[in-house]
Amino acid sequence: MELRHLRYYAAVVEEQSFTKAAEKLFIAQPPLSRQIQNLEAELGIQLFERGSRPLKTTEAGQFFYQHAVKLLSNAEEIKTMTQRIGLVEKTITMGFVGSLLYGFLPKIIYLFRQQHPNLKIELIEMSTKDQISALKEGRIDVGFGRLRISDPAIRRVLLREEPLMLAAHSSHPFSQQKEGVYLADIVDENLFLYPSMPKPNFTTQVRQLFSEHGLDPKNLKEVREIQLALGLVAAGEGMCIVPASARTIQFSHLNYIPILDNAAVSPIFLAIRSMDESEYIRSLFDSIYQVYDLEAIKYDRAVI
Repeated sequence: MELRHLRYYAAVVEEQSFTKAAEKLFIAQPPLSRQIQNLEAELGIQLFERGSRPLKTTEAGQFFYQHAVKLLSNAEEIKTMTQRIGLVEKTITMGFVGSLLYGFLPKIIYLFRQQHPNLKIELIEMSTKDQISALKEGRIDVGFGRLRISDPAIRRVLLREEPLMLAAHSSHPFSQQKEGVYLADIVDENLFLYPSMPKPNFTTQVRQLFSEHGLDPKNLKEVREIQLALGLVAAGEGMCIVPASARTIQFSHLNYIPILDNAAVSPIFLAIRSMDESEYIRSLFDSIYQVYDLEAIKYDRAVI
C-alpha cells in the first residue's frame, strides 16, 4: 500500500462517486476503479457498500478513510517542512530519446513536476549512447533510452517493452490485415529506418531484429527522423517499423499494423549512475510506476 492509493481512496469517499473522483484526480475512471479494487483485495475487506447511490463507505471503510486522511495530512506536512528546509533550488537534468515523447514520458514528467514544485527539471534530447557518456560526465542525472548499452558505471533499469508496429499506406494489402503481419512478410518491402545518425540507435535495433529471425531485408533506406519516415510512408514510398506509441502521429492514408513476432518489441530503459541513491531518483521511479498503473501498463517493478 502506498500514499497514492490513500489519495485515490480519499477522493472517491469525498466525491461519493468514482466518476467525479476520477475527474478530480485527472485520470480515467477504469484505472481508478482497478486501484480501489486492488486496495480492497490487499486489505481483505469491502470498503464501499455495493449498489449505493451516492456511494457510501462500509463501517470499516469509514474507519480506513479517517486514518488515511490523517496519514496524508502528516505526509504533506512532512513534505512541506522538508522543502522549506531545503529552499535552495535543486536541478535534475534528464536525457531522453525523441520517440519516447509519443508515449508516456510526457505524463511521467508532468506528474513528477507536480509532486516536486520546487525542483527545477531540465530535459535534453539525446541518443541512448550519448546519455551514457553524459551520465558519467555529470551533464545529466537520468536517461530514458531504448538501447541495451552496458557500462559498469551506469545502472540500467528496464521499465517495459513496447510492442513494434508496421506503418503502411492505406492502399497496401497489409493495411487490410488487421490482426497483424510477421517480419518475414515484409522482408522484401521497401522499408524506411530512422534515425540515420548516430549509431547505435533504433535503426540498429531494427536491423538486429531482422537478423535474429534469420532475415536479410535488401530494400532498406535510412532517413533522419521518425516524422520524415512516416511522411514518406503516407506518400506511398514504402513502410516503416515504429514503436506502438508512434500511432499518435497521424497522416492521411497512414495505417498502423501489429507485428506478430514475439521478439518484435522495443525496450525502454532508465539509466542512472550506479551509486546514485538520490531521493529524487526514487521519487521519479514512483511517478513512472504510478503512470503505468493508471494506464494499465504491465511492468516488473525494480527495487530502488
